[in-house]
Amino acid sequence: MKDPGCVFCNISDDNIIIKNDLAFVINDKFPHSKGHVLIIPFNHSENYFDLSTEEQAQMNNLLNEAKRYTDNKYNPTAYNVNLNIGKEAGQIVMHAHIHLIPKYKS
Repeated sequence: MKDPGCVFCNISDDNIIIKNDLAFVINDKFPHSKGHVLIIPFNHSENYFDLSTEEQAQMNNLLNEAKRYTDNKYNPTAYNVNLNIGKEAGQIVMHAHIHLIPKYKS
């Protein structure tokens, strides 16, 4: 199910880097570092824990694919994986998503 007012529910296919049947990967519009991507389920749900176990599994599969993609393209030395659930936790877009944030030696 999609929410017509949700920015993640209205992502153009042109912006999708990787996808599977239940989720997709895009570049973060406001990246914390070079190569920062988001893993997003197609199904609109604000809360990651409300997603089905299959949706969560497919997001994790894409998280691993996105890491390999980012390793090959940017060669980071480390990563942060962030999942903010709820406004109090820092969630800005109220559609479940995972941040994969590459880190580099300074």
